[in-house]
Amino acid sequence: MLEVASIHSFYGKAHILDALSFSVARGEVVALLGRNGAGKSTTMKSVMQLVRPRAGSVIFEGRELVGLPAYRVAKAGLGYVPEDRRVFSDLTVLENLEVGRQPKRDGAPHWTVAQLFELFPNLAERRHNRGKHLSGGEQQMLTIARTLMGNPALLLLDEPSEGIAPVIVEQMARSIAMLKSEGLTVLLSEQNLHFARAVADRAVILEAGQKKFDGSFETLESRPEIRDAYLSV
Repeated sequence: MLEVASIHSFYGKAHILDALSFSVARGEVVALLGRNGAGKSTTMKSVMQLVRPRAGSVIFEGRELVGLPAYRVAKAGLGYVPEDRRVFSDLTVLENLEVGRQPKRDGAPHWTVAQLFELFPNLAERRHNRGKHLSGGEQQMLTIARTLMGNPALLLLDEPSEGIAPVIVEQMARSIAMLKSEGLTVLLSEQNLHFARAVADRAVILEAGQKKFDGSFETLESRPEIRDAYLSV
């Protein structure tokens, strides 16, 4: 479904992603792992064209994304949940969800508000609360739910477990498993190895913008030197 091929991304003169390549198959959950500054968020932004790669290609369902404006990438069927959530603080939960609404698209799960409230019961209880009155975990749920209202075929989740309570992390893991069961393809970036192992089929480890590992968690477990070199604090 997604093929990232030898992309080079920069912030000014800083070379962040260095010939990065990986793929995501339809129905897969793939975790981008690495320490702070490894290039995980830049990878997400490069796929969404919020950061334009200076070289390489990003192919989604056979279509080149590099050079497209970000809104056209979203309309092509990619949904992006940023690390900093960006809920509309003065809008209610229901109003935030309506902001994300897009038409049903072929080959992607179709989401309704009722279905999302089943997926995230906390939001159902607070449907009339403004975004600024939600906890950090509830804001994370709302951002994911708002993105799902766009009926994406591929969901990009940037650090979904960061800064939220352990009980919400567990709920988030169950929600991602449910999304996969609905046929959604997910690319997530994570520092929490336990969380990533619980939800993902495969790991891609980044260090200084380069791919250092691409394989199953079983393979990663059998190679502690990889984990120690690129994931240990």
